[in-house]
Order: sequence, then structure tokens, then C-alpha cells
Amino acid sequence: MTSKTPYVIAFLLCATLMGRAQQVTVNDERFVPAGTILGCTIDEPNFSSQTARQGDPLLCKTNSAVAMFGRQLIPRGASLSGRLRNYRDPGHFVGKGWILLEFTSVTLPGGTIPLDARVISAGPYRVDRDGKIQGRGHAKRDAVEWAFPILWPEKVLTLPARGPLPALKAETRVELRLMEDLMIPESAYLNSSRLTTKSSASGR
Repeated sequence: MTSKTPYVIAFLLCATLMGRAQQVTVNDERFVPAGTILGCTIDEPNFSSQTARQGDPLLCKTNSAVAMFGRQLIPRGASLSGRLRNYRDPGHFVGKGWILLEFTSVTLPGGTIPLDARVISAGPYRVDRDGKIQGRGHAKRDAVEWAFPILWPEKVLTLPARGPLPALKAETRVELRLMEDLMIPESAYLNSSRLTTKSSASGR
């Protein structure tokens, strides 16, 4: 039994070291739970289906820090990267247009981390449960006007013009909901205080 003692000690030592390694790995990451709301401001002069193609990138900078239990998780001024995933232009007769954005990563001073976030609010526009930003349009008004023959000449003249497109102007505030848990390594926060200070100064 004495001959087995060194092996037992070696096993316990390895188990202890592995446990500490796992603990360090957990402690070296910051956990952002699914459902967290991220607020950001569009960094684009005019983003719509007329100015961008499907797949074109879009940046949205966080306008406030996300913190939990007194610990900062996402600093103000971080960049959320998205793309124009899909869109539909408004029709000539009826139907509103919409655009669908897909946000896939957040960039911090020390690196870029993938994420899955859905748009839930976009300035003056309504957003449906699928994250589609709906154009305001005038489908009901058009239906009423077509019901009165006296208005037909005017409607015929305006047929070539489609309804208004949903367009995200500069400084449009957008809110995103994090759809999956996000783990951010501590290395991504390098110089994050400098980023926050610079963003705060530019916002004054």
C-alpha cells in the first residue's frame, strides 16, 4: 500500500492543478447573460435599401456602459458590428417596406467577440418580433383614396412613386437584445478605460 502512495499524491496534485486552471479560465472571462439590452447609436449618415446592398456592414456604437454587480461588462463606445441581412421595398399600390439587420460581433479595445443580438427598437420606426424595422408607409391612406373615383387622376400621377423607405439616419438610437449568453475574455478589456474616457469626451 505504501508503494501506491506516490501515485495517489500525484493524482491529487494533478486534480488540484486542473481545478485551479478551470477556475482561472472562468475568472478570466466576464459573463453577459442572454436578454441583456444593448443601446447603441448608428454610425452611418443614411442606411437603407437604397444606400446599401444585402450583406453590407453597419457599425453601431454603444451609448452607455453595460454593468452588473458593480462590474463593467461592455464599455461605452464599443462597436457593435451588423449587416443588412434582408429587406423589402414598399410597393406602388400597397405594402410597407422593411429592413432586417443582423448583429454578429462586438469590438472592444483588446479584440472582437462574436455575439447574437436582435434589434428591438430603432428610432421612430416600429420593430416586429422578428427584428424587422418597419417603414411607416401609407397603405391605409392609399386604400381609402382609391375608393373615391374623384381622386384617381391624382393617384395615377403618383403611381411611379413608392412609399417611404425605412432609413436609419446618423445618430439614430437602436436597442438590441442579446439572444445568447456572451463570454468576454479579460484580454478584450485592454485600454477599455481609455476608450470610455474618449467616448465620454466626444459626447460632450
